[in-house]
Amino acid sequence: MNGLIVLGTASDSGKTMICTALCRILANEGVRVTPFKSQNMSRFSTTTEKGEEMSRAQFLQAEAARTTPSIYMNPILLKPVPGMKSEVRIFGEQFGPVAGMTYREQFFQRGVEAIRTSLAKLAETYETVIIEGAGSPAEVNLNDREIVNMRVAVIADVPAILVADIDRGGAIASIVGTLQLMQPEHRSRVKAIIINKFHGDVSFFQEGIDFIESYTGIPVAGVIPFKANHGIEEEDADRPVAAAPEGVDVYDEWASHVKAHLNWPLMKDILSGRR
Repeated sequence: MNGLIVLGTASDSGKTMICTALCRILANEGVRVTPFKSQNMSRFSTTTEKGEEMSRAQFLQAEAARTTPSIYMNPILLKPVPGMKSEVRIFGEQFGPVAGMTYREQFFQRGVEAIRTSLAKLAETYETVIIEGAGSPAEVNLNDREIVNMRVAVIADVPAILVADIDRGGAIASIVGTLQLMQPEHRSRVKAIIINKFHGDVSFFQEGIDFIESYTGIPVAGVIPFKANHGIEEEDADRPVAAAPEGVDVYDEWASHVKAHLNWPLMKDILSGRR
């Protein structure tokens, strides 16, 4: 199955929304596409038609992909509870609450098996998978037992794109630092960089783009302008989203916004394995 994984230089870099846009862009081009996030830690979940509980983010990404949400798109859901613990749900089966270290020790192998099972199941129906990572792949203290970033990329054997949030500042340093801290075999999977949440005239950032590309050797696939009130519920936001005007498809609007600022031919080459 073709596809890619969307990594971030940090939490809230915009991975979820970039994945949502890619799902709708590909669906509009007639591609049978599915979202996937192996493990999602969120208080916000929803229920599929089969009564399965999954992350709200992957549920909405499935809608963007014009397909039916399935628990295989998010097999592991961690729901934070008081006491620095989480309720663990694997394919809907509930465990815990458990502490973080206990989870890492007791559920690692079961999590890897859930990832393999899910990807194999999705491959029966879909031709392309858009995988969302979590946090940052440069969290070296977690990498020995992480099951949501590069281990998933290796299992799925897909390339990666790296998303940086320029709105918070320090985007160039975060890109370079993330790539430097990645293992060489993992870094080689990163085929493009996306600068997200940009304010102002992008021409003023051209020197930044040139530096990133020359320093890292990786192309910048796009600079995505910040878009307020896009109308899509975000992964961990608890504020209500205003209803879209009648006749407006918020997924199409968001996908058009992102695609207009992407090197889409490059992205298609990455998805097909030609890069």
